[in-house]
Amino acid sequence: MSGLGDNSVAADQLRLLIERIERLSEERQGISDDIKDVYLEGKATGFDAKTMRKLVALRKIRPDVRMESQMLLETYASAIGLDLV
Repeated sequence: MSGLGDNSVAADQLRLLIERIERLSEERQGISDDIKDVYLEGKATGFDAKTMRKLVALRKIRPDVRMESQMLLETYASAIGLDLV
């Protein structure tokens, strides 16, 4: 059985892939920190960060899917006597 050490091309390719993953992970952490800063900025100006997060999540959902989900929520809430408004 041969290992990667026997094939320097495969070993180099693997090393490059690992290094690329490491760089991307660092970038992801930086972006995550930037996003946290934006939420803190919003909070500092009087906005609720939790509600801002919900809005960001809602904007990712297609309008028809979002509407269907909202209708189901309203139907279920009504069925148990919960007034959402």
